[in-house]
Amino acid sequence: MRTHHCNELRESHIGQTVQLIGWVNSARDQGGVIFIDLRDREGVTQCVFRSEVSQEASDLSHKLRVEDVVQITGTVEARLKTDEVDTTNDKLETGRIEIVAKELTIVNKADVLPFQLDKEL
Repeated sequence: MRTHHCNELRESHIGQTVQLIGWVNSARDQGGVIFIDLRDREGVTQCVFRSEVSQEASDLSHKLRVEDVVQITGTVEARLKTDEVDTTNDKLETGRIEIVAKELTIVNKADVLPFQLDKEL
């Protein structure tokens, strides 16, 4: 059961366990850590899958494709921001937080798309 929409989470939610449901908008593998931009009707939230948090969720996240519908349960954490590294994204209202995933359920697999939705034709 969803606790929040993607665009609702802010720094005031840090430390809370939340559950989001939405479409995989994009997926990136950064050295074995998977970053998913999860989209619903309200906006986008970044979700992070690390094997040291949940091996099962991390393994399953490697199989996700754009437009798969997923349910993610995790903890709201602040994005890393130091003098050397800044992972915040001021273009997103949720750009100062991310969800560190503990559970992942694939609700519906998307068919392979004939073209990428994020590219101009």
